[in-house]
Amino acid sequence: MLSALGSLWMAGIAVDWKRLYIGERRWRVPLPTYPFERKRFWVDARQAVCIWYAASSSHEESASRCMFDISGKIAHVEETSSKESDPTTPAEVSLDSRPNLPSEYVAPQTDLEKMLATVWQELFCIDKIGTHDNFFGLGGDSILAVHLFAEIEKVFKVKVPVVTLFESPTIAELAQILHREAPTFGWSPLVTIQPTGSRPPFFCIHGAGGVVLIYRDLARHLGSDQPFYGLQAQGQDGSCLPLTRVEGMAALYVKEIQRVQPHGPYFLGGYCAGGTIAYEVAQQLQAEGEPVDLLAMFDTSNWCKVPRPSIWGRAYHVVQRLVFHAANFLSLDSEGKSKFFWEKAEQLRSRISVWRGMLLAKFDKHSRIARSESRVLGQIWQANDRACLNYVPKPYPGTVTDFRPKKQYRRLNQPGVKWDQLAGGGQEIVVLPVYPAGMLVEPFVKHLADALRRCIDSAIHRRLS
Repeated sequence: MLSALGSLWMAGIAVDWKRLYIGERRWRVPLPTYPFERKRFWVDARQAVCIWYAASSSHEESASRCMFDISGKIAHVEETSSKESDPTTPAEVSLDSRPNLPSEYVAPQTDLEKMLATVWQELFCIDKIGTHDNFFGLGGDSILAVHLFAEIEKVFKVKVPVVTLFESPTIAELAQILHREAPTFGWSPLVTIQPTGSRPPFFCIHGAGGVVLIYRDLARHLGSDQPFYGLQAQGQDGSCLPLTRVEGMAALYVKEIQRVQPHGPYFLGGYCAGGTIAYEVAQQLQAEGEPVDLLAMFDTSNWCKVPRPSIWGRAYHVVQRLVFHAANFLSLDSEGKSKFFWEKAEQLRSRISVWRGMLLAKFDKHSRIARSESRVLGQIWQANDRACLNYVPKPYPGTVTDFRPKKQYRRLNQPGVKWDQLAGGGQEIVVLPVYPAGMLVEPFVKHLADALRRCIDSAIHRRLS
């Protein structure tokens, strides 16, 4: 009855509310004491930029095609008329106040620093970003980094590799690089994440997204005495197409690894698709007579053996993803819940940018939007996914160390999907206290780092004994 009455009310029918509530007994209900401060936060602020721009393009005479990601940064505006549009700009949308950050605010001093600060403020929708604020401390991730450097290239006419953020994560440090008269950057698959340390270097290969910024927290938790190198996918700088076969990727990465460490024993790893590529890298190194003392596969399956899901199977997989995300969230304390939630929100926002690039590349191949950084990331993701699905691994003479979540998706619990039948030296299983899609995310990444460090120590001990 109440549903029907509500539908009538929504349709504009007048309701005699006094007669409806005759005879009801009222109860006092305590309300929360939190002061609602009417403060706009970053999600709402970024949407406001998008809403403004859609509204400003409503007139036919000055219509524009606007492409923006969920962060609110305008990626491309294609004018369809020579007449002037509304003089208001997205920059006039109010930004959020400066959040609590570990670094004190230091105002930009030079023109270069001020220009960079403006770019960062529009990217994060935060007011008063200082010269010593850390990109990652502000919530930056790998996809936001791509957008940042695309904007830097557009403003400063200099192409800077995304991985520069590992060594120069602040405005002051980036300004020093851009201040050089003719900064030159040669692209390389090898990325130095942690260059120093007394332990043997660990080489970690990119996942399907192709970037290695996802390993930043893992390297940090391993400690400053653990050298850590990432291998990023070819094609991110737009100068060449991504590689399409796992064997070709592995051959390129072997050469890069041997530039740092000419001979074994080697310590290799990778997350998801990166584990598959690491498997082939280990194969090629073993074929050259070089020992591999650790092959660490983080949540990696033998993808060519994973059955193709039905429509219902895909739906069930989506439900499982939601359940596992919720289980990771509920297992944390209040502080951990907050950190995990925002990290996952950033990941979702990043994925949306990639998915948008895939769709644009498919349906709008001739526009400048389709050639944006989103499309580049989408191409790399698709190429890596296809390469891993088409890769048929041969038996491996060594040991595979399989880092697994404590539960797994149903479609990945099939015979042949794991590596026990291919590892001639056996399979070591390390079960982490985390559900799928969480082992590289704070605070769970610390469990992965602790387990990986123990495995490296064990491999070193076996070699010495």
